[in-house]
Amino acid sequence: MFPPETRAEAADLLLHQCGNNLPFHEKSDEFKLERVRFAALKLSGGEIERPKEAIKLAKNDRRDLIVAVGFGGLDAHRQWFPSSREENLQ
Repeated sequence: MFPPETRAEAADLLLHQCGNNLPFHEKSDEFKLERVRFAALKLSGGEIERPKEAIKLAKNDRRDLIVAVGFGGLDAHRQWFPSSREENLQ
């Protein structure tokens, strides 16, 4: 989603700013965090400043971020971001 020059920064943001530091996610693993992280990615649209805004929203209330991008359903984020196996089949 991000240009090569900002991918490392985007990954770092998601790993360190959109993780166990979020309210009610202190003990969450990467699987429990993926919905919030995918929401931040979707909201970003590939622009490096946008995940920062999304993470700020998630730190206030992650539900606002999840609903804002249409991930209200428990598996909605998985339908938005296909697995690499599915991408290879297309």
